[in-house]
Amino acid sequence: MTAVTLEPPAAPETAAPGGTTVLPDIVATAAPPNRLRTLSGMSRADVLDLGGALLSSVCLTLLLFGKLAPLSGPLGFVFVTWLAFLAIYAVLVSMDESRPVVVDKVMSAVMVSAWAAAVVALASVIIFTLWKGKDALLTSNLYTQDMSLAGPADPITKGGISHAIVGTLIIMGIAIVFTVPLGLACAVFLNETHNRFARFVRTVVDAMTALPSILAGLFIFATWILILGFQRSGLAAAIAVSIMMLPIIIRSADVVLRLVPGNLREASAAVGAPEWRTVRHVVLPTARSGLATAVILGIARGIGETAPVLLTSGFAASLNTNPTANPMVSLPLATFEFVRSPQPALVARGFATAAVLMVIVLVLFALARILGGRQAGQLGKRQAKRIRARSARDLSRFEAAHQDPPPDPVAPIGFGLAQESPS
Repeated sequence: MTAVTLEPPAAPETAAPGGTTVLPDIVATAAPPNRLRTLSGMSRADVLDLGGALLSSVCLTLLLFGKLAPLSGPLGFVFVTWLAFLAIYAVLVSMDESRPVVVDKVMSAVMVSAWAAAVVALASVIIFTLWKGKDALLTSNLYTQDMSLAGPADPITKGGISHAIVGTLIIMGIAIVFTVPLGLACAVFLNETHNRFARFVRTVVDAMTALPSILAGLFIFATWILILGFQRSGLAAAIAVSIMMLPIIIRSADVVLRLVPGNLREASAAVGAPEWRTVRHVVLPTARSGLATAVILGIARGIGETAPVLLTSGFAASLNTNPTANPMVSLPLATFEFVRSPQPALVARGFATAAVLMVIVLVLFALARILGGRQAGQLGKRQAKRIRARSARDLSRFEAAHQDPPPDPVAPIGFGLAQESPS
């Protein structure tokens, strides 16, 4: 719709014969349309501003580092280039846009820069680990053998980390069995109950979140091994790792349960459902994907621990599948022992062990995502098919229940009545 601006002409009013005032004609002119700003995508001007700012910042930094200032170092070069890019980009955008648009675009550039830095850091760690351990990763004995028959001077083609892989799976399996039920139950207690003791529990959980891993290992070593007299084993390591995983799962699950809308609980209570049924059938299914994320964060914290496993289980070169007796090694501990060795073969095997650990973490995260399912209200194909079939069965059952019953046959008159005999 075109905006219309009414502009009176410069001619003055005139008086017609008979004393009537004649107003001048009003000229209608179309106002120029407002230029809308595109919120998604990039225009040609945006591309030119970004390219010009980037090129100018690189040239300015080269001039500073080479001629004008005694600066050096790649990290400083990147940082100064980034600061110069933001300043020049803001100046270029301000030539055509207003102040809110300049602030918006500069902050968008800052956010994209932070994302790029995180991606580069993650990619560099992964690529560096894979590159350093590529020689050991390509050998089959790495996954099928242990280090019981291999020495420090043996080549990469002899010995492997099967004992560390099995030990990690056993230790983390036991730790998950301990922490997931306890963590979710504690999160439900903190969120669904109105108890004074819940505030004390939340304070303790917050304090345990910042607990150093070495203290957890020392605590289990002092109580489980020294005082109670049990030997160093994978079970002791799993208990120590559970102490590190438990506060992460509790706090993450507590935050997720707080995000469940309160009207869902009120609706469940309105139909007469008890509190435990509301939690079981309303709260937990709604927060299922978030609870899976909480479990993922706990696993990520526990699977990379080295100090608790070293103190409570110890290092072993042979395979041990019994978690209650004898030392059991994990992948982080094996990586630590291999990398600290001066032998190049063991160093390469250590980086390969770290790469295998990353793959295992990726698989565990994928399984947790699959078990967590979709967001609340999003159904899969199988779930929708089951719901449609159940609805069809319910519909047929309701129709059969509300169908009018067939009329009963009319009994003949005098049926079942004794006939009176004539007097």
